[in-house]
Amino acid sequence: MSKELLEQILKNGLSYQTYKEKIASVIDLGENDSMSDDERDKFNFTKLNQTRVNRIDKTYSPSPEITDAVSKITVPQTWLILTAVWCGDSAQNVPLVVKMAEKNPLITVKLIERDENLEIMDQFLTDGKRSIPKLIALEENGEILFSWGSRPKAAQALVRNAIDSGIEKKVWEEQLHLWYARNRGKDLEQEIINLLSPTN
Repeated sequence: MSKELLEQILKNGLSYQTYKEKIASVIDLGENDSMSDDERDKFNFTKLNQTRVNRIDKTYSPSPEITDAVSKITVPQTWLILTAVWCGDSAQNVPLVVKMAEKNPLITVKLIERDENLEIMDQFLTDGKRSIPKLIALEENGEILFSWGSRPKAAQALVRNAIDSGIEKKVWEEQLHLWYARNRGKDLEQEIINLLSPTN
């Protein structure tokens, strides 16, 4: 990623607090009769995601292991997160990543909307798809240190197996969010630890 693009991200990317305010503003606008079915679905997902984000903010504390791994970062980094307010996986993972990053003042978190930044998104596809959230860790010169997303490996396997088995989307989405509730960020923490310490 070019240094110029990174500077643009740092300037225009949202802080986590501003991102949460954006979620709230979408909800405050409310539903209207001109919404398409897809827009109405996204609105309802956004409302549900606000509840998820607020719950995780209140209940999640990074483990000593991830805190130790993050604290060993000694040079400034930007953790760029591609996301969307309606994305359920983002609601489950972004608050965790933000709390991990907060353990080291050298890490700056910036969130950008996927659909407004496809030139970046298309550099970080998952199985050829624009899956989010996507975390990209960058040095000050724009060098990519690592990327992660869009789900922990076990969660991704759950979804793939469900789709291959012909399970309806509504059903496997419930199974996925139950997995997130039970896992409490443990798999995500371990995957980030492995990315920060690739020799582990």
